[in-house]
Order: sequence, then structure tokens, then C-alpha cells
Amino acid sequence: MSWCFAIINNRLAEIFFEKGKTGAKITGHCYVQKVEYKMKREQKWIKEDTARLRFSYRNCRYKRLNIPI
Repeated sequence: MSWCFAIINNRLAEIFFEKGKTGAKITGHCYVQKVEYKMKREQKWIKEDTARLRFSYRNCRYKRLNIPI
């Protein structure tokens, strides 16, 4: 199981997924706060991941949002 940071429903979250031959399948997420991560490496990951990963979660389904910045 792998994980990364993402924006889900306009909130910061850790997203957990399984890698496969056809792509990644999201298995779950948990909302977190940015102040919980104090190391520079973690702050860098948050900045990089949230810039490219935005999702909507509704009715037990994840939908990737392609929002131009």
C-alpha cells in the first residue's frame, strides 16, 4: 500500500492506494492538518502533491478534479 497527500473536498488529506498494472486504486483517506507535519521534507511533499492531486469524495466514490491553476 502506498500513500500521498491530496486535496479532498477542499481539505488536506492523506490518500492510500494500491498500485496495479491498470493504474492506482484508492483504498481510503484520512483528513490531516498541515501543522502535524513539521519536517521540511514533509512540507515539501505536501506542497508538491496538493498542487497536482485534487479529488472529490461522495457516495463512497472518488472523482479526480482537473482544476487549472
